[in-house]
Amino acid sequence: MVSILRLHGVRTRARFGALATVPVLALALAGCGGAGGSPSGSGAARSPDPKGSAAAGAGAPGAPAAPRSGSRLEKAALEQGDLAGYQISAQGKNPEAPKGQPQADKKQCQPLADIMGDQPDPAARETVNRGVGSQKQVGLAVSASVSSYAAADAERLLSRLEQAVAACGAGFSATVDKHSGAYREVKPVAYKAGGDASVSWTTTATAEGVSAHVHLVVVRQGSTVVRLMALDVTGAQQKPEVPHEVTDKQLEKVRATLG
Repeated sequence: MVSILRLHGVRTRARFGALATVPVLALALAGCGGAGGSPSGSGAARSPDPKGSAAAGAGAPGAPAAPRSGSRLEKAALEQGDLAGYQISAQGKNPEAPKGQPQADKKQCQPLADIMGDQPDPAARETVNRGVGSQKQVGLAVSASVSSYAAADAERLLSRLEQAVAACGAGFSATVDKHSGAYREVKPVAYKAGGDASVSWTTTATAEGVSAHVHLVVVRQGSTVVRLMALDVTGAQQKPEVPHEVTDKQLEKVRATLG
């Protein structure tokens, strides 16, 4: 299993133990090797790195590099070396993270709950996940995934997400594996992305009294869907944005590999 981030020693471990109950944060925090360390609960607690934990975490044990072989979808996903200034790891689930797809308390918000689970939604045929840790911006973690769909299902997903973002501005809650989290202030945001269609929004995720701002971008390229989720893990309540260079590189690989 890949590490939980170790930005601030024991306090950070406790904070993200709580955030692991929020589906999106559990996914986004798993495997971000650019700011990672040892798995939660293992090894000695580390003190903060004065030069920036994101840089210090590059190549850290417990954050395996993304594989260079496998299915075509695996080859279309980001891998270490694709982006200068980022550590990319194969994204295993945090052992403390809930399993399965989140269930929203409001039917109209279910697409937003689904997109934060193990797969963008149940219609996905295959999903490959990556953790992307920034060595440029301390604390920025991005979860990137590539999923294959039937063409009609991919188009339907983007349409359902647009409708859900418009309908769920007041927020919703979601439960997975008996763990619950809340998402409030769901807001569409402008974000220039390539591909055939895209949708972008922000929300604030909360679990066990701990909260974090999240930025999500979903892009369709043919029958392939790219999902990107960014958050700042320093606890400073900064509002992160998915770096365009990450989005652009992922879409470039999708087009080159899958057509």
